[in-house]
Amino acid sequence: MADLSSVVAETLASYYEEVRDQVHKLVAPLSSTDLWRNPYSYGNSIGHLLLHLTGNLNHYIGAQIARTGYVRNRPLEFTGASHPPKEDVLAAFDRAVDMVAATIRKQTPADWTAPYSDPTSPESPTRFAAIQRMAAHASHHVGQIIYLAKELARTQPGTRAAH
Repeated sequence: MADLSSVVAETLASYYEEVRDQVHKLVAPLSSTDLWRNPYSYGNSIGHLLLHLTGNLNHYIGAQIARTGYVRNRPLEFTGASHPPKEDVLAAFDRAVDMVAATIRKQTPADWTAPYSDPTSPESPTRFAAIQRMAAHASHHVGQIIYLAKELARTQPGTRAAH
């Protein structure tokens, strides 16, 4: 029988991998141009949301828990004028998710309750809290990506929205 720490690690790591797979399905029908197009006069493009999720995971889990040395520039996640090709954006997101899943799977029972210290995330007192909070954050933005992908598909003939 698996211990609770192993169950928690596998469940959370698998969740992040499911988020990655869902993102790929959502953006598969979109071109690189569509990735950066915002169908609304407010909010963000799917590309900027993916840059944000990548930066978020690399900072809060990579730099703070895995000690990757990642240095985040959060404003550029939303305002950067460079629009990399879809494949590059997805590859960076995939690397972040792979790092997160590997980091989660390495956590020991004591690691889950280890203090988590980041002045930008005072509401996450433990590693478990930080990892769970980032999972919820990813889910929130994937919901936005779902609606953006549907709207982009709706406004482009011949494109089908993924669910």
